[in-house]
Amino acid sequence: MARYLDPKNDLPFKRIFGEHPDLLKSFLNALMPLEADQQIESLEYLPAEQVPENPARKNSIVDVRCKDNFGRQFIVEMQMLWSSAFSARMLFNASKAYVRQLDENEHYSLLQPVYGLAILNDVFDRKTPEFYHHYRIINCKNTEEIIRGLEFVLVELPKFVPGKWADRRMAVLWLRFLKETERSRSEVSEDLKANDDIRRALAICEEGAFTDAELEAYDKYLDIIRTEKSLLAESLAEGEAKGLIKGLIKGRVEGKAEGKAEGLAEGEAKGRAESLTAVVRNSRHSGLSVEQIRAITGLEMERIVEILRSGGEE
Repeated sequence: MARYLDPKNDLPFKRIFGEHPDLLKSFLNALMPLEADQQIESLEYLPAEQVPENPARKNSIVDVRCKDNFGRQFIVEMQMLWSSAFSARMLFNASKAYVRQLDENEHYSLLQPVYGLAILNDVFDRKTPEFYHHYRIINCKNTEEIIRGLEFVLVELPKFVPGKWADRRMAVLWLRFLKETERSRSEVSEDLKANDDIRRALAICEEGAFTDAELEAYDKYLDIIRTEKSLLAESLAEGEAKGLIKGLIKGRVEGKAEGKAEGLAEGEAKGRAESLTAVVRNSRHSGLSVEQIRAITGLEMERIVEILRSGGEE
């Protein structure tokens, strides 16, 4: 019985979507908000150097960049961990790709849209059960008025429920493939294997298709992700707990409603600061670089260095 690697890992993800344009085309047509007459017919890959490399990216995200038959560009990312800096970086990368379309003296009319698609193996919006988030530039008073050029889709995989997308069969199959295919499982649903595109993607993920060196890199990647996620969760929980306790104590001592509210707010803010400080120091102790810590926390480089120095580190 075949065993499969997790397609969310960078190695199988890039092999599926970075080496098979027909599968990437199926994936994008299923998940992107494209009109029927604007469906992608063909794709060509763009070089990875188009957007500057970030040392932390090898641990937290994988990506594929391509251009379709209309000249539109698509940046596809598999984000394993959510950080406050991710949305800003996603906007930066897409904006850079948009600007770089034109050579000197070329007319703006030649510009084509750039789309960002991020599949998140994490939750960033806890205020809603919605897992599919579509962003574009609109008129705040008249949302039918749109400035075209940049659009973004973020999919929170942990919140994905197939029943909510009964009318988008191929999108459901692709997201189920990403969510349900894991190395710990050898069984795959028959309806997934019945689809030609998903069956091909599954074959690419078969453990036997990878060398021993590739499997070692695969396991190392997962270990780094687990470590970063544990450090972040523990540090945030510790900081939030300290902040709430300190806020309650201060509010009660002052004995006034406004004092309590002020104390809670101050305590929570201090707790968040202590939480980030703990994340920075714990991440550094785990061997992460300053650049990687910046990607996880969203803090400026100067602030990270200041925290490390105050703890006796460089």
